[in-house]
Amino acid sequence: MQSSPWTFISDRFLSPSRIWALAIILALCLWTVCLVDFAMPGLFDRAGNIKFQDFLQFTISARLIKDGRAAQLYDDQILARGIRTIIGRDTQVFLQYFYGPQVAAPFISLSSFPFLIQAGIWVTLSLAMYFACVYLVWKRCLSLQRYRVLVLVCALAYPPLFHFFVRGQLSAVISVSFTAAYLALAQQRDFLAGVALGFLVFKPQFLVGILLVLLLARAWRTFAGLAVSAGVQLALTAVYFHRPVMHAYLTKVLHSAGNPGSTELVFSPIQMHSLYSFWEILIPWPPGVWALYLLTSAAVVAIAVKTWSSSAAVSLRFSALLFAAVLVNPHIYIYDLLALAPAFLTLTDWLLQNPQHPSQRRLSGLLYLAFLLPLFGPLAYWTHLQISVAVFAAILWTLRQIQSSLAPAI
Repeated sequence: MQSSPWTFISDRFLSPSRIWALAIILALCLWTVCLVDFAMPGLFDRAGNIKFQDFLQFTISARLIKDGRAAQLYDDQILARGIRTIIGRDTQVFLQYFYGPQVAAPFISLSSFPFLIQAGIWVTLSLAMYFACVYLVWKRCLSLQRYRVLVLVCALAYPPLFHFFVRGQLSAVISVSFTAAYLALAQQRDFLAGVALGFLVFKPQFLVGILLVLLLARAWRTFAGLAVSAGVQLALTAVYFHRPVMHAYLTKVLHSAGNPGSTELVFSPIQMHSLYSFWEILIPWPPGVWALYLLTSAAVVAIAVKTWSSSAAVSLRFSALLFAAVLVNPHIYIYDLLALAPAFLTLTDWLLQNPQHPSQRRLSGLLYLAFLLPLFGPLAYWTHLQISVAVFAAILWTLRQIQSSLAPAI
């Protein structure tokens, strides 16, 4: 239909020249802001925030492990004291360590450096991991081969990358896990794909949707790989850190899972992009939030199961799993949307290969919105509507419709 919103978006914004212009403008705006903000010497940026603030919890936790004080990893007062020691004064910055003890262990090797050098080394390594992931997925996208520089600029302009960088987060590790899983699936190595997904156990909320989809879709080889990978990691961690530390970790995780609002700062929900945060912003009634979250999560999982169980291309099947994992994840900030990078690449490649498909314009328009909308998440403070979540759900539904329209493999 010529009057559809997808036709308007496609005609007005999705020509190669306009995508080029948008990507360049967005990249320049984001990284110029970052450069100006971080140009201030010292620990604080121009806005008065701590540079790479979220990395504080990892360097402090690594120091505790190094000093034989791993039992204090989940003591919020110890973490607060460590933050004050690093910045040299009292602060309103409040962080909680929700990760397994094994997550901080690799950062022990950086503990002899000042905080900013540690964080700088980590974000540099993370950028290398992210762009390596983009390159490896792009290499498998034959129709994207002629857009090498445009893909690079879009990867640089992706809003979650900016947020991951300024916060000093671990999102690049998530990208590595999902990218490795996609590459394994593309080579029909389902067990290895599960092994790669199992490394997401360091952020177990990502595994909620994935485990349900794989289990209900009877993807036994991938499910087994995930279970073995995650199980071995947790077992080795328990052997090294012993029972008291693991008990403190599990207590922290379970409390967070049962009371997500208690672990968030006042503006946290508007920075999140999942079904839970969508209903939390829209409906100020916790029982209703939980009921709608569980109901819509069940629908998302059901749609992803149907798509995953089909004979559709791995790009469609894996992208459905990715969007389901994000939507069902109850605690996902914008920087962890870095996980969706493989889906943007593989789905764009599919669109280029199928220009006449009836859903082509709708999917391309939704991907365009999904790329940009996380940047405008704070508007939900006034609108009480996190539109990005609705767009992610619409993409998942569109993938299901595309899968249904395709002829089964012979």
